[in-house]
Amino acid sequence: MMGIGRLVVSLKSKLKALKPKKCYDKVDKSESMRIEIRSKKRRSSFKRLSRLLIHQRTKLRILVSYFW
Repeated sequence: MMGIGRLVVSLKSKLKALKPKKCYDKVDKSESMRIEIRSKKRRSSFKRLSRLLIHQRTKLRILVSYFW
């Protein structure tokens, strides 16, 4: 049973090696692209932080209402 599994894995890897690899030209990032990437990162981190704070505030309200 284990021999069949190894055979399948080796065949998959050999088939993967036979596929032609896609060649892409590397695009240099312009200043505007860099600014856009930074702003997207900031936006996503702000969203994560705000979700976390809302969650923490909700947990705090539940705890306070439980003890009062």
